[in-house]
Amino acid sequence: MSLRINQNIDAFNSYRNLSVTQGQMSKSLEKLSSGFRINRAADDAAGLAISEGLRSQVGGLKIAARNAQDGISVVQTAEGALTEVHSILQRMRDLAVQASNDSNNGNARANITAEANQLQSELSRIAESTNFNGTKLLDGSAGTLSFQVGADGNADSRIDVNMSTANVDAVATALTAGGGNSYAVATPTLVAGNWAFSTTGSATASVTVDMGAAGSITTVQQAADKLNSDAAFSANFQATVNDSNELVVNATNGGTLAVTAPGTGAAAGAAVAGGISFASHTSAQAAIGSIDAQIQTISTARANLGALQNRFEHTINNLNVAVENLSASESRIRDTDMAQEMMSFTRAQILSQAGTAMLAQANSAPQGVLQLLRG
Repeated sequence: MSLRINQNIDAFNSYRNLSVTQGQMSKSLEKLSSGFRINRAADDAAGLAISEGLRSQVGGLKIAARNAQDGISVVQTAEGALTEVHSILQRMRDLAVQASNDSNNGNARANITAEANQLQSELSRIAESTNFNGTKLLDGSAGTLSFQVGADGNADSRIDVNMSTANVDAVATALTAGGGNSYAVATPTLVAGNWAFSTTGSATASVTVDMGAAGSITTVQQAADKLNSDAAFSANFQATVNDSNELVVNATNGGTLAVTAPGTGAAAGAAVAGGISFASHTSAQAAIGSIDAQIQTISTARANLGALQNRFEHTINNLNVAVENLSASESRIRDTDMAQEMMSFTRAQILSQAGTAMLAQANSAPQGVLQLLRG
């Protein structure tokens, strides 16, 4: 081994190894202090890309679980109101059974009718006032509500809730006096111009609705929606579509709807049963059947909502399991194994101390040349 002073190779070697060790110790300190194994893309480029994808999915699933909770809240709000609707309908049925007995005189029947009218008015109020975050749930206007219960943007990531089956407004309309008419609309695209409706009897009204140009309406339901969107019409009438795909218009102002063709595209009206009466034994018995039909409608709606609530609850459980497993996957990629990293840090710390000592020794070695020069 030669003794040189211009180039201290041993010092260079010690310094190089010390620099590597210091870099390793710095990275270990960063990982231990942040808790992340990947603090920058250079730490693990592929792992960063994978973990960011997992992080996005986990974040989406957490929001989806909250969305599903909101779905349960919507369903519970509607179903809670329908519970009271059921109670009202049961009371109205009791009144109909009571009115079916001819032991009642005119005054008694009038009192029964007065209570039934108040109950019917409460049905209408419930239909108009039951809402979630401003969205009315029971007046037939909500339609189908979609809840995002997945992290992706496809159809499998949502649950659709059809609120049209819980139309308390239609129930209230069916249980009012006045009856209604059904109109065959064979070709909805021919619907055009002004349609006119009027009532006679205890309450009179005359309303004209502009249905637009031919072709602007393509379904019978759109024709009903067009009518209901007119303020003057909705104040006196209610339009629905029956199982035969016919347009049904009921008078809701207490009058009797005239049986005429409303306008271009609709056939002449045919009277349909609508409303209830307790004026006689026969009409009260008929009212029992009408109320039973509405009770069945509400029962079906509540059953559907209950089934949806159960579905939402299972969805939330599934989402929480997915969040747990995906979070574990992301953690394995991105988080620091504290025990292993502490072991690496301790190793680097010891090597750093040893390297510092060896660098000092390497720097002092050339001083032996002085001994030669003095000799």
